Amino acid sequence: MGDRKVVKELLSFIESSPTAFHAVDSMKKMLEMEGYQQLLESREWELTEGGKYYVTRNGTSLLAFRIPKRNFRGFQIMASHSDSPAFKIKENPEMDAEGAYVKLNVEKYGGMLCAPWFDRPLSVAGRLVVKTKDGISSRLVNVDRDLVMIPSLAIHMNRKANEEQKYNVQKDLLPLYGLSEAKGSFMRTVAEAAGVAENDILGNDLFLYNREKGSVWGANEEFISIGRLDDLQCAFGSLKGFLAATDGESIPVHCVFDNEEVGSSTKQGAASTFLQDVLVRISEGLGRTLAQYRQALAVSFMISADNAHVVHPNYGEKACPTNRPVLGGGIVIKYSANQKYTTDGVSAAMFRILCERSEVPYQMFLNRSDMAGGSTLGNLSANQVAVNCVDIGLPQLAMHSPYETAGVNDTRYLVRAAKVFFESAVRENAAGEYRI
Repeated sequence: MGDRKVVKELLSFIESSPTAFHAVDSMKKMLEMEGYQQLLESREWELTEGGKYYVTRNGTSLLAFRIPKRNFRGFQIMASHSDSPAFKIKENPEMDAEGAYVKLNVEKYGGMLCAPWFDRPLSVAGRLVVKTKDGISSRLVNVDRDLVMIPSLAIHMNRKANEEQKYNVQKDLLPLYGLSEAKGSFMRTVAEAAGVAENDILGNDLFLYNREKGSVWGANEEFISIGRLDDLQCAFGSLKGFLAATDGESIPVHCVFDNEEVGSSTKQGAASTFLQDVLVRISEGLGRTLAQYRQALAVSFMISADNAHVVHPNYGEKACPTNRPVLGGGIVIKYSANQKYTTDGVSAAMFRILCERSEVPYQMFLNRSDMAGGSTLGNLSANQVAVNCVDIGLPQLAMHSPYETAGVNDTRYLVRAAKVFFESAVRENAAGEYRI
């Protein structure tokens, strides 16, 4: 798959996925087009050799897998996340402003860069929970038009605006919705976009999102920019590689968690039992004993795929002196002595073999030793499913901005590496000796 083709598909995928709910729905559609069958956690699972399945939790996390037509060894798992930092709409959101305007009450979800949210066309999307004759039902909603904006305060009224600026979400970052005549219409607007009656809405999870389309740019069109690259770029690359892979000796598992940006400690987050629950049910459904399940874990491998920082062209001093990834330079292997990233010598070696086998370049990321870094999925998932795990990501700039930047080539690199990974299997020849 060429760079331009995969980039076009990536941008289309992200533009159709303004929230984690929509991202999972987009992946469901891609899976169902390839013959994957949805399983419900509340029902019995009848798994067969050659079967292709997926299961979701809360509409924002998804695990897809297929059963090879041979006795499987372990699990090949690639995990990413569906959520991105954004502003969540509060309950009873409408607020009067100066008797002339209506603005919306919001709160921060995750650790975003606040400044880039100003003066951009924004809208609202997410999930509605509506009353039905049988109970309740979830409905996706996207008010697919420029709906709100967060206007900056003019430089004339804040002469220090270009100095170090602190933002108070409750004061500075409330979006303007309309003139006073718009009072009382916000939930009606959302209901109309979802095709439901306003009075039937019993609950909601609504977020602001940036309306700007993706862009391919640069001297040689080597860069892409769009919102939510972190981490939908990895989720997309994982899924494309998963669907392209042929069956091997292990069960391939495409895994996307929610709530990474707020710590993952939810029923659908990486710290939950979701992955463990699904793997146990796969093992049980194929007649494996608990001991055989544990044997399978011992030769399983996880890739925790969450985008990585690169050297910033204006802030080179912020990067590690000897590990300096760049856009377009290939997949980034992430290391941390405190194990916020799970990469160790064994998992790094395994992943390097996969990159070489798929003819994909790779580079390394470590934080400066005097700067604290973030965390991601692998170390949290390992609390439930203890397997060899490597933390990787695709290189990007402006992480946690509503308009992030990455390299054109790198998505294709992940698709190729993911395909080879999902076709592979791990064998343990002796203690500390593996073949992949």
